[in-house]
Amino acid sequence: MRKYRQEIEKFIDEHRDEMVADIIRLCSINSQKSEYVEGAPFGDGPRKALALALSMAEKYGFDITNYDNYAGAIDLNDKEKGLDILAHLDVVPEGEGWSVTAPFDPKEVDGKIYGRGTSDDKGPAVAALFALRAVKELSIPVKKNTRLVLGTDEECGSSCIKYYYTKEKEAPMTFSPDGEFPVVNIEKGQLQGEFSAALEGDGEKRLVSISAGTKVNVVPPKAKAVIEGFSIDEVEEKAKEVTEKTGIKFTYDLVPVFEITALGANAHASTPDNGNNAITGLLELLCRLDFSPSKKIDTIKRLYALMPHGDTKGKTMGIDVEDDRSGALTLVFSMLSLKNNILHGFFDSRIPVSGDGDKILKTVSQKFKDIDIEFLNNSVVKPHEVDGNSPFVKTLLSIYEDYTGLKGECIAMGGGTYVHNIENGVAFGAVFPGTDTKMHGADEFVVIDELLAAAKIFAQSIVELCS
Repeated sequence: MRKYRQEIEKFIDEHRDEMVADIIRLCSINSQKSEYVEGAPFGDGPRKALALALSMAEKYGFDITNYDNYAGAIDLNDKEKGLDILAHLDVVPEGEGWSVTAPFDPKEVDGKIYGRGTSDDKGPAVAALFALRAVKELSIPVKKNTRLVLGTDEECGSSCIKYYYTKEKEAPMTFSPDGEFPVVNIEKGQLQGEFSAALEGDGEKRLVSISAGTKVNVVPPKAKAVIEGFSIDEVEEKAKEVTEKTGIKFTYDLVPVFEITALGANAHASTPDNGNNAITGLLELLCRLDFSPSKKIDTIKRLYALMPHGDTKGKTMGIDVEDDRSGALTLVFSMLSLKNNILHGFFDSRIPVSGDGDKILKTVSQKFKDIDIEFLNNSVVKPHEVDGNSPFVKTLLSIYEDYTGLKGECIAMGGGTYVHNIENGVAFGAVFPGTDTKMHGADEFVVIDELLAAAKIFAQSIVELCS
């Protein structure tokens, strides 16, 4: 048995209820990014979540540092840098379709905690905190420091961690519990495309507006459009056809305007097949309606032809690529607005390691130029990869194998974490193989026993990497 394992397991098991209570408190805070206010660069919710997390750590006897409410740090000791653990406290929007509990009313039900942020990433952040507690309170000797860094803007660009690294240097080793076990040593590249166009065209039967999507990295669960000149019967007839084809459902408000709402299912943009895209479902319907001829409708149809419903690999766009190491490219049409004849939208694409990001960017730019829509991007995020045979990664895999009895191996994922630009950074947990925590979706949850196991694995990793 690994040294200190017995003590670590006993400590974590004995503090199970305390850990659950801390997660529930933290997940009760709606920490979506909102408008800047003084002292809160990402809004009051992320600031409150950071303040609570740091107060928890301080209560447990740790030294803390607050980096201007961008991020906070919790230190195991005052020794030289050894290991950084990067987690985040901000969350994606609530989304639609919650059934077990309200998004920010977290509850323990049948061995799981349900609520927004339980899996992504507040639950894993608390597990890492309790791993630090185990090492500290068991007085396990280590020669180097482990620092838990908590950011507040991971879901909207990670500017929090960029700010943190203007103040601090990277540790020799870094992991983030914001992915999957065993070890994620490859993160796909990313193109979050933005586009816009001024459209003209009216007539008796016309498209007035579109409002759809919440975040660029979320499969949109809802999309709305306002139309004029149609009867409910002719819209419902086409909508039934679309529902049969796509599974997207539609509702209608006829007063004061004719508003169509498309209802799908959200998911993380890196796993688009886990959701059902309401934007593309809505556009499928709009393209079937008999609008008066106009450039606006022609452009909408050409745009939809580039990213049709169900094409989550970019085949129609001409950018589909796949490899054995990191899987297939993914594509999500994630946000769209049409207001005062100005079209503005976003898509999210995750690029495997074999993908040529510059070539993909050039291809996409030309496709949008061909349909008279301005493409606004001029760069792409390259994939990230850490050597799977490094002593750091091998140690993590060995600990995972011993604690779980499962095979330890390196994997790739489409989601991006804080370690994407960190030279020796990997994602390590906290989701176990075979578990779908509905991250970014309705009824997000974490399995308590799995999170306890993650905390034990993290504690053992701290001991072995910093001794």
